[in-house]
Amino acid sequence: MAAIRRDILRDDKARADYIRGVKLLKHEPTTLTTDRFGIPDRARPVYTYDLFVIWHVLAMNTAVPPGGDAGTRNAAHRGPVFLPWHRVMLRWLEAHLQRVLGDPDFGLPYWDWALDGTPPAPGGVANPAASVLWRDTPDGFGGQGSPVRGGAFAFDRADPTSFRVRIATGSSGALRQVTERGLARSFGQNAPFGSPRLPRTGDVRAAYDTRADPSLADYDRPPFDVSSRGFRNRLEGFTGPGLHNQVHLWVGGDMAPASSPNDPVFFVHHCNVDRLWEGWMSRNGRRYQPDMTAPPTLLGHRIDDPLVSPFTPASKPDTPGGVLDVSAIYTYDVLP
Repeated sequence: MAAIRRDILRDDKARADYIRGVKLLKHEPTTLTTDRFGIPDRARPVYTYDLFVIWHVLAMNTAVPPGGDAGTRNAAHRGPVFLPWHRVMLRWLEAHLQRVLGDPDFGLPYWDWALDGTPPAPGGVANPAASVLWRDTPDGFGGQGSPVRGGAFAFDRADPTSFRVRIATGSSGALRQVTERGLARSFGQNAPFGSPRLPRTGDVRAAYDTRADPSLADYDRPPFDVSSRGFRNRLEGFTGPGLHNQVHLWVGGDMAPASSPNDPVFFVHHCNVDRLWEGWMSRNGRRYQPDMTAPPTLLGHRIDDPLVSPFTPASKPDTPGGVLDVSAIYTYDVLP
């Protein structure tokens, strides 16, 4: 039976289960230690949740093809692999949450940020900081601050069971250990072009409007980077009104650097990104570019290239083509 992923703004149980599962993974040690990943200072245990932070940072710092520039195209971003790579990451987190919750049917919830970013009436002003997501109660994520002091993920140095950041990135983007601290958020302070807002429902609708922009009928187009036309780059946020990138920047704080999975909102944000991709495929077919005829300069982003993952066995790697249809594993309650 496929898990059903539900709207975290509307489904109280999905939100409560996600919070409980994240906190369990945050305090579950693995057999790995920080020196295994080349993180400086003395070796410390790596907890299951923090392994996802490490994975994301390493992928962002991995140039593809090898010897290239990670700032041009890396193993998880700035190219076609952006959506399938994060789909794989979400699925692994979902599997771990199902395990610790003892619920094989648990579906990772999504945050439909466009609902929070859209004014309630024409000419009105949206107030996304007032969303139920950011409540300072045990069923909310807490609001902004450095550290965040309310909600399920508040930090209390005297309480070893409270949520804490252990691994982050330095100014160079490399992994580093930090003295255990709380999450940081700064709503609207890092938004592009000084625009302190989340994407709106109209911005999402425009990403499917192939009459206004025929390139949106293609998953991606050459040169397969941040300058590309096509749906992937519109959703990633390097063209058009922002979408994925703008959400990271609006939340700010720990959502801004490569270590952004430190904030549990990362996963419900990316779950919505995955939902928007699934909505595009429902309209345009389960298509992906580039295929394997593309040159080696696109190694790591072609349809059958292995995805960088610490979970999948090297003998059976995930590939973009292998995750285009996940309907047997999970579905969404509503597609855009």
